[in-house]
Amino acid sequence: MITYRIDAEDVHAHLFRVTLRVPNPAAQQKLSLPVWIPGSYLVREFARHLSDLRATQGGEPIALQQLDKASWLASCSGRAELVVSALVYAFDTSVRAAFLDASRGFFNGTGLCLRVEGREDEPHRIQTGTLPRGWQVATAMRAIKVDASGRGLYEAADYDELVDHPFELGTFWRGSFDAHGVPHQFIVAGALPDFDGERLLADARRICEAQIAFWHGTGKRARAPMERYVFLLNTAEDGHGGLEHRASTALLSARRNLPQRGRAETSDNYADLLGLISHEYFHTWNVKRLRPSEFARYDYTQENYTQLLWFFEGFTSYYDDLFLRRCGLIDTPRYLKLLARTVTGVAATPGRQAQSVAQASFDAWVKYYRSDENTPNATISYYAKGSLVALALDLTLRRDGSSLDEVMRALWKASDGGPIAEADIAAALQRCAGRTYERELAEWLHGTGELPLQGLLYSAGIEWQSQPATMAQRLGLRVNESALTGVKATHVLRGGAAEAAGIAAGDEILAVAGWRLRRLDDAQRVITPGEPAALLVSRDQRVLTLRLVLPADAGLGAPVQLVADAKPGKAAQALREAWLTR
Repeated sequence: MITYRIDAEDVHAHLFRVTLRVPNPAAQQKLSLPVWIPGSYLVREFARHLSDLRATQGGEPIALQQLDKASWLASCSGRAELVVSALVYAFDTSVRAAFLDASRGFFNGTGLCLRVEGREDEPHRIQTGTLPRGWQVATAMRAIKVDASGRGLYEAADYDELVDHPFELGTFWRGSFDAHGVPHQFIVAGALPDFDGERLLADARRICEAQIAFWHGTGKRARAPMERYVFLLNTAEDGHGGLEHRASTALLSARRNLPQRGRAETSDNYADLLGLISHEYFHTWNVKRLRPSEFARYDYTQENYTQLLWFFEGFTSYYDDLFLRRCGLIDTPRYLKLLARTVTGVAATPGRQAQSVAQASFDAWVKYYRSDENTPNATISYYAKGSLVALALDLTLRRDGSSLDEVMRALWKASDGGPIAEADIAAALQRCAGRTYERELAEWLHGTGELPLQGLLYSAGIEWQSQPATMAQRLGLRVNESALTGVKATHVLRGGAAEAAGIAAGDEILAVAGWRLRRLDDAQRVITPGEPAALLVSRDQRVLTLRLVLPADAGLGAPVQLVADAKPGKAAQALREAWLTR
């Protein structure tokens, strides 16, 4: 049995001590630490946080030879237990790595637990060691022997499972509920005293019950793929994100997004949190079990490429807010507002014309997760455009007498909840709708043309209304601005008036037509569309004068508003109700 002991060595220095015990090691036992964590497609180089790496066998020190950036070779003698110890620096507040201070701890196994190569398929255990007084432990990993606080011994079937169970450490709020017979636990760290935990539990339960029923139905034979599930939510002053796991999810949210006691309304902030919960929970099926065929077995040493993130992240993004509507947690106008935000965002991203959503999936390792000032021009989000592809397919399928819901369930059944390829998706579409979707898949996934969303939404009784563009949208700019700091360009969009004028990312926009600017929208009060105006910018301590021409139209795209037609036709009404409520 391979065992790891995790100690909070020094909370103020943010150091875990990890002690690995390997019985019967190989004579030349290779050890390695993953360079990435599944679900987040970036080489994160977790080994950079290791120090004081040492090994003993039979109580005697043995040599550890470093082979590369994240692997070592232990030269063992005989079959005595190999013991390897290391310090791990943990000060990453995201959901992808590890964190430790005097008030809280958190870790994913990919950042702490060395992989014993050749022994990955054996059972692995984690023993929580020394922790600050009063701290609790929460995880979805199977408990072997733990006390009331959760401290103790946990076991996973293999290394893959070991690193797929994050741990939350500290003092936190804990609540629970059942959804279709599956026990669920909710852990919330860092919440303010007025946090309404009972409402969060009730709303999360509605989401979980709806999604379990979506995949498995409501009959007695319906069974979810996990025996229990744990939400690990850390709240902070700011932040937003999540990372899915097979029986849990790690969440990060701003404290203001939590529901407050005595406030019955669903704020936009709380709706965002519910959407995050819905998104990560849907991943329990879509990417943790249904997954790209390339991910049938993870390679922790390097990038794992696939063109299917538009499906696993994009389609999950489509369903996250849709489930909030189907559960009754938001109404139709709010759902359409959220959908319109995505439509507007994709339309305002020139990268959609430079890269297909399949290419964007493949390039996630070097583009999406390594964004810079040129990212909107070079790539498109497989989350955002992928969700719109799902919308286009769903509405098209419904006109053909099927639905995307049926396709998702057909994929689950055909693959037995396992790896799939794009050919499997195409086959499921044809089985459910009775025709090939070859043209749509070629154009929408592998092309860079526009999706036919306006017409498809109209068929569901949804009106598409263009709204006035902001000055930034008209110019093709993204900016940071305030009355105190002024206006600073963060992104210059390809093909816009700002690019034509010579504005560069990082420029401070000082004045236009002789008027000082503190907010970019004020510029439209002093310049005339179609006529050149002098624009003053500061760049690298120099003040430059540029020639700016404000376009008469919306520039790179006006915001979109989606409105449900109050009196749609009978067919449109039926389609809309089936789409939004079933």
